[in-house]
Amino acid sequence: MKFQILHESPGRVRLRAVQPSMSMEQADLLEAWVMALPGVEHVTVHERVCGVIVVFHGERRALYQSLAAFSYALAEEETHILSRNSRAINREYKEKLVFHVVRHYLKKLFLPMPLRRVITTCLAIPRIWRAGRVLLSGRLTVDVLDGVAIGVSLLTGDHPTAGSVRFLLSLGETLDEWTHKRSVDDLAKSMSLQVEQVWLQTEDGAQALVPLDEVKAGDLILVHTGHVLPMDGLLEKGDVMLNQASLTGESVPVAKHPGAAVYAGSVVEEGNCVLRVTGAVGENRYDRIVRMIEESERLKSGAENRAYHLADKLVPWCLGGSLLTWLLTGDTTRAVSVLMVDFSCALKLSMPLSVLSAMREAGRHKITVKGGKFLEKLSVADTVIFDKTGTLTNACPTVSQVVAFNGGDAGEMLRVAACLEEHFPHSVANAVVRAARERGLDHREMHSEPEYVVAHGIATRIGDKRAVIGSRHFVFEDEGVTIRPADRAAFDALDPGCSWLYLSIGGVLSAAIGILDPLRPEAGEIVALLHEAGIGKTVMLTGDSRNTAAAIAEKLQIDDYHAEVLPEDKAQYIRDEQARGRTVVMIGDGINDAPALSLADVGIAIGSGATIAREVADITIAAEDLRELVLLRRLSEKLMRRIGRNYRFVMGFNGALILFGALGLLPPATSALLHNGSTLLLSMDCLTDLLQE
Repeated sequence: MKFQILHESPGRVRLRAVQPSMSMEQADLLEAWVMALPGVEHVTVHERVCGVIVVFHGERRALYQSLAAFSYALAEEETHILSRNSRAINREYKEKLVFHVVRHYLKKLFLPMPLRRVITTCLAIPRIWRAGRVLLSGRLTVDVLDGVAIGVSLLTGDHPTAGSVRFLLSLGETLDEWTHKRSVDDLAKSMSLQVEQVWLQTEDGAQALVPLDEVKAGDLILVHTGHVLPMDGLLEKGDVMLNQASLTGESVPVAKHPGAAVYAGSVVEEGNCVLRVTGAVGENRYDRIVRMIEESERLKSGAENRAYHLADKLVPWCLGGSLLTWLLTGDTTRAVSVLMVDFSCALKLSMPLSVLSAMREAGRHKITVKGGKFLEKLSVADTVIFDKTGTLTNACPTVSQVVAFNGGDAGEMLRVAACLEEHFPHSVANAVVRAARERGLDHREMHSEPEYVVAHGIATRIGDKRAVIGSRHFVFEDEGVTIRPADRAAFDALDPGCSWLYLSIGGVLSAAIGILDPLRPEAGEIVALLHEAGIGKTVMLTGDSRNTAAAIAEKLQIDDYHAEVLPEDKAQYIRDEQARGRTVVMIGDGINDAPALSLADVGIAIGSGATIAREVADITIAAEDLRELVLLRRLSEKLMRRIGRNYRFVMGFNGALILFGALGLLPPATSALLHNGSTLLLSMDCLTDLLQE
């Protein structure tokens, strides 16, 4: 496809797509495709003029070469976009605003007064009716204030004021709704664009690892313990326990049996299953995420809930103030001016928008936050707990050596280990699979259904023999594996500087696989930065040996550490810290970290870790740099400061409007204009970047 260069500047280029016109769908495809290019930081596509603005870093020539290869067919294959988009939302609400404004001023300019009064009354009836229904239900909300204000104006014959107030209210509601929907849409996009692979199973039982986009309705996919269901479907085979917290908020796993309907986003906590897909890729996922963002009370911050409750409590005071003004002055206009101002709009809109904006800003830094509640908790956290493997250590551990026992071959043992480990992706498992691939070892299926034993290892059968791979405790203590006397010397000589995986076939040690897992280069710095950011205690919990844990804790200056711990030990440690009054943040990446991530006040998962860890965690950060934790802490603190500032502004400004209205200094239309205008300006301020303040 051809693009015309309109303007160039360092790190920015403005282009025009050479085509007669551009649909909203094409604009979305182009924007998503260009955004995925290396070095691109931001993309804006204007479909009406076929314009493209790209902000980037790196070589301009490389960007142009990539753009020259663009086609919509290519973008459809490589890019997954949501069924809804911000362009459609923008167009819908722009048309609504134009309709409101044009109708209002055409009526004022061209219609005679008697007809204008009739139209004003007809348009006001729905608001008065809504106020009556709310009042009859025993509630006092802002709808009652609006309905009473318009009704009183009509009863006193002040039709111009009633019409202006209704127009300003409609305009403000449309702008508020538009702002909120855009924020939710942007956030849903940042939480939804994920590409994963699945195990596709044919009717004859053969399995193949394929991209999710290749799966279609009717296909069978295999889902193992610890994995998320990528699509909606019916259980074809297998009894499983599903964690549906991301969809329903339930923290207790639910048993599902063959024939049951299951939904994308649920996590298999126990068992393996075969799922028959009933929907297309991504179908309904967007709607579920939007509902999670908008409706899930467990995700709302305490500040948001306090704002909602305070706004509702202030409505009777506004009504009482209006009535008192009328009783003291006998002036209906002053009473209506007081009614025109309420605290509900600004409080109920600005607080959620601040949170949504913070979550969206985090998303631009490759941080996914599932709710404002967790940002609020993070801002006051005083204890941070780290897992070791894949969290403090490098996200890409490597196999340093393979030692075969029982007369076996090292290459064959690595092939067997990779065949088992590929079903349960974790940083260590990935290292084993990668080592086999680099050595050209084919590890196609040769075993029965694998069983994952949390925090220990994997068990299955190869032929008629039980095969297990995992930690020393699991292999030698739980499974009772023995070592041939002839292998004892080689076993005792294993390098203590490595972490070891042990493979047993038929109850006899068959191999030991040495894993070197270097520390992340920023690990020491992040511990120091967290202390500077106000974190009083840092802890490392690991299943690794005591000697290894002690050396790492000393090197990183971590306050406390515990070695050779099981998942239940991590969870108990968090309970103990919370019982002491501490607000705990847990950071991990493995299936064995899931209980601790769920229990902590804030659970943070590493993006490259196990799927179940990402699903049960409250926040997910990219794997590239742990410094994102400090950025997240700063973001949460700035969010809480903004919320406090919003409280003070709303109460002070609207309180002043009520006072001026009661004194007769502001007519009703002006009060409504200032009230709605301040709410809109406050909402726009809430959408600005916190980290730039």
